[in-house]
Amino acid sequence: MNGEKDLAKLLKSMKPKHNPGDYVFCTLGNLENFDLTNVEMFFKEEEGFTIIIKKEIAERLHLEYSVIMSWITLTVHSSLEAVGLTAAFSKALSENDISCNVIAAYYHDHIFINKKDTEKAIGVLTKLSE
Repeated sequence: MNGEKDLAKLLKSMKPKHNPGDYVFCTLGNLENFDLTNVEMFFKEEEGFTIIIKKEIAERLHLEYSVIMSWITLTVHSSLEAVGLTAAFSKALSENDISCNVIAAYYHDHIFINKKDTEKAIGVLTKLSE
């Protein structure tokens, strides 16, 4: 099933959802001895693996991180070929001094923002969809 491509429809129905918990980005050289059930998302880069995990797991495993993030999912099923959605919401967040780290998966776009900006970001994204 392909996702929505029409930007106006995407914006109207993006419905941001805050996923409970505190999340952090960490790096590992390899995943050989790492329990992947602890990982929310990961990406292989030239320098190693970036993993996104709950803060309490990172602390239990003594992994370094720099900022505590909140995770917001846009619940609309956006197409991987949709044009303009990321630009629209990142511009709206930027205009409100909110930094965002975006991961586009098959069904949804996921936005990680500084924990302190959670309520403000939900408000900005909700207003954008009106």
